[in-house]
Amino acid sequence: MANQQSTLQHTIQPATSRRSLLPHNFGSLLAQYGVNLLLAAFFIFPLLFMVMSSFKPNDLIFSDLRSLRAFAPVGDLSLVNYQAVFTRSSFPRFLFNSLLISAITIILSLIVNSMVAYALARLKWRGQALLLSVIVATLIIPGETVIMPLLLLVSRLPFFSLSEGFKIGWLNTYHVQIIPFITSAFSIFLFYQFFRDIPRELDEAALVDGASRFQIYRKIIVPMSGPVFATVTILTFLGTWNAFLWPTMVIQSEQLRPVMVGMQYFFQQDTEWGEVMAYATLITIPVLLLFLFFQGAFVKSIASSGIKG
Repeated sequence: MANQQSTLQHTIQPATSRRSLLPHNFGSLLAQYGVNLLLAAFFIFPLLFMVMSSFKPNDLIFSDLRSLRAFAPVGDLSLVNYQAVFTRSSFPRFLFNSLLISAITIILSLIVNSMVAYALARLKWRGQALLLSVIVATLIIPGETVIMPLLLLVSRLPFFSLSEGFKIGWLNTYHVQIIPFITSAFSIFLFYQFFRDIPRELDEAALVDGASRFQIYRKIIVPMSGPVFATVTILTFLGTWNAFLWPTMVIQSEQLRPVMVGMQYFFQQDTEWGEVMAYATLITIPVLLLFLFFQGAFVKSIASSGIKG
């Protein structure tokens, strides 16, 4: 009987302690969810306002600013603003330019930066540590500081001669918006951090089986590095998609302008705010779709790479 009472006390005591801790844990959980909701609202409400305003006329946008109607699909809604984006500007051409530039830059960036990081993380050669230190050191240099030297450089580079009478320079071209931004110190660092944590025993086993270093990179490292490839894809896309200063300096032709420069051009045409919101909504959709597509791999890469320190 004494043993049964002792067992019963041990069974009841943890349950009692759990019940005593429940209110405290519930309060902490509720506070955490409250903070998360506030942060979500802080980031979502501007996007919601932009989308809702893109369907409203100019006067309704300003009248709704005094209430929560600014974030709701109420009032005189129409697609007139979106029609103006396509009729008053070369938006399809701007969109095509940005998609083309971003796609080519991403593909070349993934190849070049990952191979550089593979050489730094998986191979051993003289000057390896010094080169890695130089690459990391360049991360502290703002991009704006090299804009003018880069502009001077591309303006003096030789022409591409495709034939005797057909030469292509660097200014006012697609490749001037792509080639200078293929390599990225931050992308190399991300790849390096991820590649470094892959077990080296895989390389040794592949070398024993007769695989070359490039085969190890292509058939072992790349298939295991999906999260970091997704992360670099998102970051490279954001950089090229949001490019404004550099294209403004090197592009004069409307046929070669990306969407951000095109938006500034569209905004200068005595444009109403509803039309501007419609333009901004259209150029935001590709960014959201790309992030939603790679969201899982992006979060996994942040959790598993060296960003966390």
